[in-house]
Amino acid sequence: MNQNKLSSKLYPLIKAATTAALLPILFIYVMIAKPDYHLMNALGHVVVPVAQWVGDVVTWPIRVVGGAIDGITDVSALRAENEELRARLDAALINKNACDIAIAENKKLSQELDLVNAQPRDTVIADIIHDNSALGHNTYIVNRGAADGIESGMVVTTTDMVLAGVIIDVGAHFARVRALTDADTNIAVRVVGTEIYGFMTGNGTSRPTMGFFSDPEFQPTKGIKLITSNISGVLPAGLVVGETIDESDVNVVQPARLSRVLILKFDTHKNEYR
Repeated sequence: MNQNKLSSKLYPLIKAATTAALLPILFIYVMIAKPDYHLMNALGHVVVPVAQWVGDVVTWPIRVVGGAIDGITDVSALRAENEELRARLDAALINKNACDIAIAENKKLSQELDLVNAQPRDTVIADIIHDNSALGHNTYIVNRGAADGIESGMVVTTTDMVLAGVIIDVGAHFARVRALTDADTNIAVRVVGTEIYGFMTGNGTSRPTMGFFSDPEFQPTKGIKLITSNISGVLPAGLVVGETIDESDVNVVQPARLSRVLILKFDTHKNEYR
């Protein structure tokens, strides 16, 4: 039963294909044996479309295979190009990481070189015994004085070597220190890792300000580290002063938060550590 149905479907298709294949032969026969141009013209309108359809049917598998091959070729080319771009991107990322590491190490070395001069040869440990803040002035008293070899102009730092003030008066067993926040403070500083100099001035508040930079094109921003410079011949170079909060204000050590400090035996006449 199924075979009969299949035969009934295939027969018309075979018949149509046979007819389509015979039409070009009939057309050629008419052209040679009986060249009737009216008949040839009429047949041409039938034969040419049929021949084109037969050609499309016959060549369809070839065209499909050819298109698939072109697609595979394009995909292969894209994959190869993608792999090459990935390799270049990986190489670029490796180079960028190497550059970032080198920059970070260079910055660290620059800071270490800037601070190497800040290591003192002789220090005196002192305790703060009085803090005085009034009318824009901020000073405090330490329990070490002339009997301990302390002189006016010597530098006071925290225990981790951050500048905390300068000694301005000395007694036998005590000394008075001007804090960085004092209105009379004016310290020559330098931007870490650069040759850019400036002056930090106290104003009686908790935030001294930067009023000058040697490079007019330098744009100060938050997070810039400042160290002492010896261009004024008053302080030793290389001591950490503080870090900028914005383009002008500086975060420095607050005396109220200190209990113990170091006094650096700095020769104020020769401008060097003893």
